[in-house]
Amino acid sequence: MNTQETILQLEDLKLKGMAECYKGLQAMPVNEWPTVDMFVARLAEAERQYRNKRRTELYLKTSKLRYNTVIEDVICSDERNLSKEMLLKLADCSFIERAENVLIDGKTGCGKSFLACAIGRQACFLGHRVEYFSMNKFIERIALAKLDGSLLKVINHIERNDLVIFDDFGLQPLDNNSRLALLQILEDCYQRKSVIITSQLPVAKWYDYINEPTLADAIMDRLCANAHRIELKGDSLRRKNQKKN
Repeated sequence: MNTQETILQLEDLKLKGMAECYKGLQAMPVNEWPTVDMFVARLAEAERQYRNKRRTELYLKTSKLRYNTVIEDVICSDERNLSKEMLLKLADCSFIERAENVLIDGKTGCGKSFLACAIGRQACFLGHRVEYFSMNKFIERIALAKLDGSLLKVINHIERNDLVIFDDFGLQPLDNNSRLALLQILEDCYQRKSVIITSQLPVAKWYDYINEPTLADAIMDRLCANAHRIELKGDSLRRKNQKKN
């Protein structure tokens, strides 16, 4: 079997990382070829990296994150009430492996969504499946799913993620279907998956926002039992950027 046939077979087997690595190795001078064990090791490592890259690209695409940002873009300062230690604690995404939640509140424009998306993007890079929802879109999606009979399917789809981000919690009133759907998602995620919620409302006011005592008790219990709390402070970053421009 010649080199081209080997490459074609690797591609047919969907071992594209190996195929590309094999092409590169074949282009090297014979006296620089690695030993057999190193040759196989390099092929295997190339395939692993290729699959990780493809998985990350897929997770980033399906996450639908609002901002294309990274952890390094997040500003830490006493003024913002966000320390580097807290950011690093979240950046390794071990909170997802421990099925812990992150609750972020603060005034409009202070960077809540930006921070949540940076964590979400980092999670994608580390091999976690992530999905982002603005609360108004979530409420609309639940309402449509209730009408067309696909509510269970939608909820099951959301629960497949390792991390679910609900952004702008509190901006739009919750109807009963949304409350029940949110409770079911949180119930199924509890001690198994992680949730990030951002809100202009202080966490203490979320109970009143949910506006149904029994469901509010259940939802807040599952959210807060194992949560990291971040209260962002400071002026609007949007206004600061507008002044600079």
